[in-house]
Order: sequence, then structure tokens, then C-alpha cells
Amino acid sequence: MSFPLKKSLFAILASCVLLLAACGTNKEDAGNKENGTEAKKVLNVGTEATFAPFEFMDKGEITGFDIDLLSAAAEEAGYELKIENTGWDAMLAGLQGKQLDIGMSGITIKEDRLKTYDFSVPYFESTSMIAFNKDVKINSAEDLKGKKIGVQNGTTGQYSAEDIVGKNSSDISKYETAALMFQALQSKNVDAVVTDIAVALEYVKNNPDNGVQTVGDKQFDAEYYGFAFQKGSELTDEFDTALNKLFENGKYEEIYKKWFNEEPNLKSLQEAANLYK
Repeated sequence: MSFPLKKSLFAILASCVLLLAACGTNKEDAGNKENGTEAKKVLNVGTEATFAPFEFMDKGEITGFDIDLLSAAAEEAGYELKIENTGWDAMLAGLQGKQLDIGMSGITIKEDRLKTYDFSVPYFESTSMIAFNKDVKINSAEDLKGKKIGVQNGTTGQYSAEDIVGKNSSDISKYETAALMFQALQSKNVDAVVTDIAVALEYVKNNPDNGVQTVGDKQFDAEYYGFAFQKGSELTDEFDTALNKLFENGKYEEIYKKWFNEEPNLKSLQEAANLYK
């Protein structure tokens, strides 16, 4: 009789210990949630950090408009970010291979890209612009004909140039990064480059002694940037909600004015959202 009794008492004591431990854990978890210390899920983000002012390196850190905006959206959605300078091609491949959760690098939302990736609501309106050396005469996009043109491979700048001079034109040189493209312009390996307007203007502002000039053209259509996600990702809707909250509460405007020193056109972004959603 004594052995079964000891066994029963042991089982009761063990159960009490487990129950107390569970209660302690629940209290600790509740305390962590109340104190805001609950661990947030970390999302892997890829970018190509030579695309100032959207993403670029400053004292060894990746910074820029995209970084500030995505960080604010992630905070709103309850996530932390691990951002890596992967490069353009590796960023897109990382999304397809599911090594990355988000891609950001001034990525234009395009119909063909929507077949492979999901995109957030549009967060920036852009268009292409021509940047050229001062000893080259360019007044419009048509003047690109017969000139040596530099573009960043796989970008809308490439597509805009191809629309003017032809897709297989030998006058187009493709570079892996915007930095290499501008280096070719500075070295006069090309006469002009075609890139996004904010990027062209940022380069001129930061390199006033290089004698680079810019010109736009009505032939270049408006385009809209979005953050890219894996196809079918649940994060897309979460970040759409977060971005829309930033549009409403003034945080987006604050970040935009910090980087571009002007008011954003929120109405245009809202209208564009209807085109892609």
C-alpha cells in the first residue's frame, strides 16, 4: 500500500510544480507584452544601395528614403528588419527563392513584374530623366539617337532608352549598378545616362563640379515605386495597411519632406493604387 501512495504524492507534487511554472511563464509573457518587450519577427530585406536618395551607403550604413519609409511601415506592422545590400539581381532572385521577405530599391511596379512578385501600394511617383555631359548636346529624348547611352541593367531607365533607340541598339551599355553607370558617364565612356528623375537630380546635386546636366521628356511615362514581396506573401496586405496608416497620420509626409524638401502628391499615389490593386 505504501508504494502506490508515494507514487501518487509524487505525481501530485510534480503537477503542482508544472502548474506553477506555467503560471509564472504566462505572467512573464503578459508582462513582456505590457512592457513592449515581446520579440518581434525579423524580416530579411534586400536592396541595391547605390540608388541615392532612395538607398545608399553612408559611413558604412545603408540609409535613404526607402529605408526610412520601410522601417516606419515595419514598426507600424510589428516587425523588425534585417537589411542587406544584396545588389539588384540578387535581390530579385532572393525573393523568388524565398531567402528574402522584401525587396526595395526604387522598384517600379510593372505588369510583367507582378507576374513574379507581389507589390505594396505605390509609395513614390517617378519618371525617367536624361543626365549628360555638358559638352554633349541633348535637348530631348530624340537627341539620344546616335549617342552612347548608359543604363542600369533591368531598370525602367533601360526600357526608356530602348523605347527611343531600339531594344538591341549597340549604343546602349548596361551596368549592374547606378554607381557604375554614373562612373561611365563621368569617365565619358558614355555621352548620357537614362535613370529615374530623383536619382539623376541627386547625382547632380552631390557632384556639382562634374558638369553633368539633366533634361526630361514627355515621352517618359510616369511610374510608381512599390516594395516587392514574394508572390502570395501575407506580408503584402500587412504592409499595405501600415503604409496607408503612414499616409493618413502624416508620417509619410514627414519622411518625404526630409529627403525631397517638398510636399508629396498623395492624391496621385491613391489614384495609382487603383491601377495595381
